Amino acid sequence: MAVPGIVAHLDLDAFFAAVEELERPELRERPLVVGGDPRGRGVVATANYVARGFGIHSAMSSAEAIRRCPAAVFVRPRHALYREYSRHVWSTVRGVVPTVEQTGIDEGYLDLGEIAGDFLEARAVAEAVRTAVRAGTSLTCSLGVAPCKVVAKVGSDARKPGGLVVVVPGQEAAFLAPFDVRRLPGVGPKAEERLRASGVETVGALAELTDEELRRLLPGSVGTVLRDRARGIDPRGLELDTERISISVENTFERDLVDREKLHDELRGMAAEVAQHLRKSGRTARTVTTKLRYADFSIRSRSTSLAVGIDDADQIGALACRLLDRGLKDRPGALRLVGVGVSGLAEYRQLTLSGV
Repeated sequence: MAVPGIVAHLDLDAFFAAVEELERPELRERPLVVGGDPRGRGVVATANYVARGFGIHSAMSSAEAIRRCPAAVFVRPRHALYREYSRHVWSTVRGVVPTVEQTGIDEGYLDLGEIAGDFLEARAVAEAVRTAVRAGTSLTCSLGVAPCKVVAKVGSDARKPGGLVVVVPGQEAAFLAPFDVRRLPGVGPKAEERLRASGVETVGALAELTDEELRRLLPGSVGTVLRDRARGIDPRGLELDTERISISVENTFERDLVDREKLHDELRGMAAEVAQHLRKSGRTARTVTTKLRYADFSIRSRSTSLAVGIDDADQIGALACRLLDRGLKDRPGALRLVGVGVSGLAEYRQLTLSGV
C-alpha cells in the first residue's frame, strides 16, 4: 500500500451520458437520461448536464425524471461499451500517472506524490491528466488534488464538469467546512438523519462536535472516523492490485489510417511486443483483443478466447489481424488508434513426456 503525500481523485463527468453523446452527437444538446424505462419501475443511472438542469439526477425514478422533463431522451445502459471507454480512459491516465487505485468504472485515485515534488507541480500534472483524457477520448473529467483521499474526493465534485480543485496542506478543514454534511464520504442516510436531527448540517459543524456529542450521535468507531474526515484527516493510502491481469500495447497514428495492410503491420509489431512481455514473465494468455479507435474518437474492441494459452507472436498477430478485419466489417472507417491486448494470463508450465 502506498501512502502518497499528494493524492488526486479523478471523476469522469456524467460518464454514461457522455459516452452516449460521443456515440450519437445529436444528443449533446438534448436532455439525455441513461436508465430504465420511464413507463415502468426504471431508475436513472446518470443524466447529462442538460437534463440535470431540470433537477434530474442519479438514483431518481425514471418516472419522476420524465415528469420533470417530458422532452427527455431515455436510452438503456450499454455497460459493455462503457467498460471499453473506461479501459481506454484509465490506460490514458496511467500514461501520465503510473500509480492508480481505480475505485469504479468512472473514478479513482492517483498518486501524484511519486512524480510531483510539491502542490504546484501536482496542479500541472493534474492538468496534464485532464488534457490527456480529453485528447485521447473526447471525455471530460474533474479532479481534486489534496494531501489525503477524503479531501481530494470532495474536491473533484466541487467544480464539475471539467474542473480542477487543489487544496494545499493546512487548508483541508477550511475547504471542507462549508459543504453539506451529506457530501462527506462515509456519511450514509442513517448518520445524516441523526446529525441533521441535532442541527449538524455542514461538514464544519461535524468537525466541531465534542467527544461527548460524538458518542451520543454516532457511537462506536464510525463517529471518530467521520469527525477526523470532517477535519481533513484521512490516513488511508492507495490500495493497489499488484497482480497484472492483462498486457496491452497500442499506438495512436499521426494521421488516420485506412490501409488494411499497414494496419495489419502495426498489429503484428504490437503482437511481438506483447509476446515478449509474456515470455519474460513466464506466462501465457488465453484471450486476444484488438482495440480500434475511429477518427471521431469512438472506440470498438473485438476479442477471441482460446482453449489453451499462447505466447507466440505470430499466433497473437494473426488473431489480432483477424479481429481487426471483423471490427472493420461491422463498422468501416479510418482508424486513429489500434491496440493489441491479451488477458486470461496463466503461469507457463512445461509439458513433460513420459516413456521417452
